[in-house]
Amino acid sequence: MWKRICSWLLFKRWRFKVEVDQLHPDKYIICLAPHTSNWDFVVGQLYNTACGLHSNFMMKKEWFFWPLGPLFRRMGGIPVERSRHTSMTDSIAAAARQADTFCLCITPEGTRSRVEEWKKGFYFIALKAELPILLYGLDYERRLIQCTKTIIPSGNLDEDMRQIKLYFKDFKGRRPENFSIGNV
Repeated sequence: MWKRICSWLLFKRWRFKVEVDQLHPDKYIICLAPHTSNWDFVVGQLYNTACGLHSNFMMKKEWFFWPLGPLFRRMGGIPVERSRHTSMTDSIAAAARQADTFCLCITPEGTRSRVEEWKKGFYFIALKAELPILLYGLDYERRLIQCTKTIIPSGNLDEDMRQIKLYFKDFKGRRPENFSIGNV
């Protein structure tokens, strides 16, 4: 019943469409952009539930206060302390290698505010764990959730990031002024 409610809300009430033609293997990273609003999280969770998917996600630790903390953890949330430099990419890549199934959704901007330089942790996790990166775009103008490209990290960070950023260049976030692919 919850799946039907989420499906109705996302596809009927909010009129989102889905264009996904990429295979979802047992283990992968989702690179989701643009991320310009807290509504992106809501849309993503509705999409996951409506389509019967599950993915973990990273979120700044400040959101993990009671009562939201236990709820976010149950939904797959991983708290991130951004002020400390840790080897989080190493530990997540190791966990991915050991797991039978693994899906982690990361927004490369790392914030809802406009940034010119994207974070690259998702890329390094995928590279270290030998995982494909599925590119998911969220376009509010077209009411579209799209995944039509997968990147296999080659180790050539600059070229791979260029391809990833160019995929997202035409997507319009909820607050388009907060989205930039930076220099490519």
